[in-house]
Amino acid sequence: MKKFTLLLMPLLFLSFDVNAASEKNETKELKAAIIIDDFGGGTGGVRDFLEGDIPITAAVMPFTENSREHAEWAHKNGFEVMVHLPMEPKRGKRSWLGPKPITVDLSQREVKQRVREAIKSVPYAVGLNNHMGSLAVENEEIVRAIVEVVKEKNLFIIDSGTSPGTKFPQIAKELGVPLLKRDVFLDDISSSTNVRKQMIRLARVTEIKGKGIAIGHVGVTGKVCSVGIFQSMKEFEKRKIKIVPVSELFSGELTEKFFFPK
Repeated sequence: MKKFTLLLMPLLFLSFDVNAASEKNETKELKAAIIIDDFGGGTGGVRDFLEGDIPITAAVMPFTENSREHAEWAHKNGFEVMVHLPMEPKRGKRSWLGPKPITVDLSQREVKQRVREAIKSVPYAVGLNNHMGSLAVENEEIVRAIVEVVKEKNLFIIDSGTSPGTKFPQIAKELGVPLLKRDVFLDDISSSTNVRKQMIRLARVTEIKGKGIAIGHVGVTGKVCSVGIFQSMKEFEKRKIKIVPVSELFSGELTEKFFFPK
């Protein structure tokens, strides 16, 4: 009888652990964030998103005619707001950056001043991501100046992922600033079919990682982007993936210190 008991107990213990692990995986909440860039600039899709019922995060270009209006509109309707900071790319027209971009010829003092002004021009911003910037994000001095101001203002950073050589993750970690990186671009091809395809990709990333971040745009691609996203919601409901403001993906890293900027 003793031999049977000794054999049985480990088997029962193993069975309990497997069931507990399975139950934990099944009950884990899956969350994805959809950041929509270029508010303050383009008009296509603006009303669709800001009067819609999907909790997108509105990334607003600073220093534009509509920066404050779009930020206030988003906040009034319960949408999270970020600064969409224009940064110098390796390729592209300078005009795409808008006023007062962050360029590599600026001193650290000039960079900090522009970042402070950008944050001031976008009311209710709780975070920052980069507009373009494939050249500037690889410059350690430029990025350090940006991250220091972000820390000063108690914001978080979403790295838009425009360059594999970005210095944002390294410097944000060093300075203790919360940072996450974009997983999927939704409208790199301007068609609602492609947006739906990319939304499925976001869903798969979220199922693997437990969370995911996609970036789309208002403006030229705004209408097809909004249509594709809205058409994808049933699939996300089916997969039990919740769309949330991007700040909710930080898993407790954001305290009141970071969540409520001064």
